Amino acid sequence: MSEFAAARETMVLSQLQPDRVSDVRIRDAMGEVPRERFVPDQFKGVAYIDEDLEIAPGRYLMEPRVFGRLLQAANIGPQDVVLDVGCGSGYSSAVIAQLAGTVMALESDQALREMATSNLEQLSVDNVAVVSGDLFEGYAPEAPYDVVFVNGAVAEIPSTLVEQLVDGGRLVSVIESDTVGRGTLVTSQNGQTDSIVLFDAQVPILTGFERRAEFRF
Repeated sequence: MSEFAAARETMVLSQLQPDRVSDVRIRDAMGEVPRERFVPDQFKGVAYIDEDLEIAPGRYLMEPRVFGRLLQAANIGPQDVVLDVGCGSGYSSAVIAQLAGTVMALESDQALREMATSNLEQLSVDNVAVVSGDLFEGYAPEAPYDVVFVNGAVAEIPSTLVEQLVDGGRLVSVIESDTVGRGTLVTSQNGQTDSIVLFDAQVPILTGFERRAEFRF
């Protein structure tokens, strides 16, 4: 077993399982995708620590346990179409691709978009499309989505993303309020939305989702 393969196994056993990530599909997916390939060279040796890793100025790869618990809350099915908001270097999309039917990987940063495209191609992930756009606005051309996954904390959930869910769709993110972050599940049913706080989590704010006057939810 290689050093990185051993690190992935340790991540699953020491981070995901103890933190109630019980979905075997998620543990298998995160145990298979080579996280070290999605971080800068200087972070490859610590790719599997339970910390957020900076992949570009102000942009981070979410820590494994928070990522795993949000995925579990999203309850992604094999036929689901998922919008991955802020896909960064492509790690989240590579994992989600093993759970979903189709993934739209939305990224506003050109360098990260190119990196994600290259990483996913090298891993032969063929059910992900990397697309360009404003993260806050989502990606309406391929809406509606069964699941919207937001890669980072937000001050509030924007209606622009909720409106791109199918009836019965789910959105997961960390909502930050007064410096306290909470993993949250938002559901949309019959034109009504509901949110459930799932767990405490502290991850960096996703660029573009800082508090601003036009947020509505």
